[in-house]
Parts: sequence; structure tokens; C-alpha cells
Amino acid sequence: MTMTTIAASLITIAKLPYAYDALEPYISAETLHFHHDMHYAGYVTKLDELIEGTRYETMELSEIVTSSDGAIFNNAAQAWNHQFYFDSLAPRPKHHPTGELRRAIDEEYGSFDELKNRMTNMAATLFGSGWVWLATDKDGKLYILSKSNAGTPLTEGLIPLLCIDVWEHAYYIDYRNARRDAVEKFWHVVNWSVIEARYDTVVI
Repeated sequence: MTMTTIAASLITIAKLPYAYDALEPYISAETLHFHHDMHYAGYVTKLDELIEGTRYETMELSEIVTSSDGAIFNNAAQAWNHQFYFDSLAPRPKHHPTGELRRAIDEEYGSFDELKNRMTNMAATLFGSGWVWLATDKDGKLYILSKSNAGTPLTEGLIPLLCIDVWEHAYYIDYRNARRDAVEKFWHVVNWSVIEARYDTVVI
């Protein structure tokens, strides 16, 4: 995943990496239109307004996240989180992790199913809006974190691998208030080849 900042255009809105209807029936085209074109794009647009003419306007997005607070942090983190989320999904994904990541999952959580169960339960029970993350440290140790609002492992010095968006705009059109159902369907479109590649850059 490439996230760049160009001084002339500030932060740019990344295109959705697949067709709007590509993740159906698990995530609808209508949800992706609203989620990407309105919510994610809205965070980027607002961030550009906030950082123009400031020291942040030539920074990369991840650097803005780790060096800001208040409204700039909220919009920068939400922009980063959303682009990371969209890039983690695919219409024909690899459904199971293998290699070094699978070994780390089995060592830390006992099984892939247990990892999914823990993340699903954490996402289903997170109070309010936020994100549930799978992250790693520089030694390859895995962590599951629950973060409210725009929270991200970047601020803790961890390397994000996967996130579940549990803001209502991510699922309410398709699942209404059945957040757990939305999270369980989410696993059908997670592309583990992408998650593995992120992990392998740390440990290999």
C-alpha cells in the first residue's frame, strides 16, 4: 500500500482498488459508495483544509497521524485507517494465512479460528465507534487492539496488519444494528495475501 503526500495537492483520495459491487453479497455497492466516496473522501478533504499552509502539508499521511492531535489527528488517522481497510479486502481473496504469519498466529492464539473469534468478539462489543486491529511489533509479536474513534496502532509504535471498521457507516446500510453479523461476513473478503505481505516486511 502506498500513501503519499504531494505538496501541490496535499493528501490525495486513493481510488477504491476494486469495483463498488465486487465485495457483494458481503459488502454492498451502496455501502462502498457511501463509505469510500463520502466518509473516507470527506476525511481527506477536511484534512487538506486543515493542513494547508501548516507544517503538515508536506508530510506523509502516516507522519501526520503520529505527530498531530485534535482535529488534524482525527481526520488524518481516519483517512489512513480507511485506505488501509479498503486495501485489505478483495473480491477473490486468499481466505487463510500461511507462512510466517500463520506460524505467529498459531503460536500467539492457538489457531486461526481463535484469532478470528477474538477479533470478532472485540469488534462486536466495542462501545461506540472505532476500530479493531491486528498489529505486530518489530520482533514479529502479534497484538489485537481495540481503538475508539480514530485510534490506530501507529501511535503506539506498532505496525498495523489488519483492521475491522466498526463505525456504523461501515455496515449499517447492509446489516442495520447487527454489528456481529457484519463482522462475521467481513472475514469472507479479507485478503490474507496482503496481510501476509505486510507481516513479511517486518520478519523476513
